[in-house]
Amino acid sequence: MTDFWSAPLAAAPVDATVALPGSKSMTNRALVLAATGEGPATIRHPLEARDTVLMADGLATLGTGIDRAGKTWSVRPGAWRGPSTVDVGNAGTVMRFLLVVATLADGPVRFDGDERARDRPLGPLIDALRSLGADIDDGDRGALPLTVHGGGGLVGGEVTVDATQSSQFVSALLLAAPLLDKGLRVRHDGPPVPSGPHIRMTVQMLRAAGVSVDDSVRSEWVVEPGRPIAPEWVVEPDLSNAAAFLAAGVVTGGRVRIPGWPARTTQAGAALPALFARMGADVSLDADGLLLQGTGTIGGLDADLHDVGELAPVLAAVCALATAPSRLHGIAHLRQHETDRLAALSTELNKLGGQVRETEDGLVIWPSPLHGGEFNTYDDHRLATAAAVLGLVVEGVQVLDIATTAKTLPDFPGMWERMLAGGTR
Repeated sequence: MTDFWSAPLAAAPVDATVALPGSKSMTNRALVLAATGEGPATIRHPLEARDTVLMADGLATLGTGIDRAGKTWSVRPGAWRGPSTVDVGNAGTVMRFLLVVATLADGPVRFDGDERARDRPLGPLIDALRSLGADIDDGDRGALPLTVHGGGGLVGGEVTVDATQSSQFVSALLLAAPLLDKGLRVRHDGPPVPSGPHIRMTVQMLRAAGVSVDDSVRSEWVVEPGRPIAPEWVVEPDLSNAAAFLAAGVVTGGRVRIPGWPARTTQAGAALPALFARMGADVSLDADGLLLQGTGTIGGLDADLHDVGELAPVLAAVCALATAPSRLHGIAHLRQHETDRLAALSTELNKLGGQVRETEDGLVIWPSPLHGGEFNTYDDHRLATAAAVLGLVVEGVQVLDIATTAKTLPDFPGMWERMLAGGTR
């Protein structure tokens, strides 16, 4: 990509209401649960973005009927079939969730995706599936491209997986577990699993579909057999995507309201209000949604983001504008996301005059005057939104490939401009 987007400078404190599209994480889980369910289902307020379209297309390739019309999608379970090919793009949920689903097919299913997707880890999940009897040809790479030789399903039983690299390994196994003859007992063997809220989301959604899940033992999940039954899913707003818009209120000393913010949720973005409050913002939640008021002061942040690592890029951008040093830690696993996010953040922030040092499990960020320049996104949507935040108060930030935000926010540039104009509809 050679196209640059000139990040708009805020002429005044932001004052806007930002209506967010649906949660990517919930949409993709709802798609899998609907496709593996007992009967037809509808998904209301889904996110229609690259990652969710790839999930829908992958399920359709495997035999699911999906109608993506308007704000309500219809899903009709079908017979899992092969031969077929699944394009995962660079979506972790697609490559991992559908890898397990493909073992239910009656023939070979080939998986491939973007160049970066071939670097993302799959080995522990492949090993776990093989221990259950799956036939997977990955050329001993533990990564894409690969072919699952589906045999119509797995018996189930017990499986151990090291999910240190990604909580999606656990979620992938749990989502397919109800369709296995014996259900599945999943044990994680390794350091604490990152992104724990995403596993809790999977468990909650399985239970909402009538599936019995016992997670009373630490790092162990027991799923009883029985197809999910949930004729309707209602998707929450994507709280992780709220990060950049709320950050706009912080860095400009403005006001941003997010309508529909749930009082209780399993989304990782639920941590944002407390994190920004620690940096000096005033945050409140009422019947109209979440309201953040910047105070004109940005304090440093020392935070363990192990469970909410996807928030780190935008938080790092805000920390680069703070008046005190910051330390973001517990996020070594971000090196294996859409890009090596720790290396990318330290490189790009330092190019703009920042003082950022990469540590074993995170970043240390010191206050430093920033200047304009080119900001590479590395085909990572969260790097792009972080750069947009910087551009609000640093003149001349040029963002390479802002279109990568379409992964989860199809109209991010338009939403950003409307926010600056006084609202997003």
